[in-house]
Amino acid sequence: MKRFTRTIEDFICEGCEALVTGNGYTNHCPKCLWSKHVDINPGDRSAHCGGMMKPIKVELKHGVPQLLHRCIKCGLTRRQSADPADSAELLRDLLFQ
Repeated sequence: MKRFTRTIEDFICEGCEALVTGNGYTNHCPKCLWSKHVDINPGDRSAHCGGMMKPIKVELKHGVPQLLHRCIKCGLTRRQSADPADSAELLRDLLFQ
């Protein structure tokens, strides 16, 4: 079974309405860090939930920031590497929660 599908698409963030230019690995808005529960496996767009994924925490894994999201509709929690374009201020705030 394929675990990752690179899907290049732009989207309008449902959290802050920013236009996000996707690169095939983009899964959250770099401005507000919110995501959307659309995948079962990264990039497959197979999840039927469609709930908004709230950024709840940042953890460091081998020095690399990992962003944790929790779906506000179904409660699923997912981890995603932070992106260099992500808001440094918001990442820092979530790191110290």
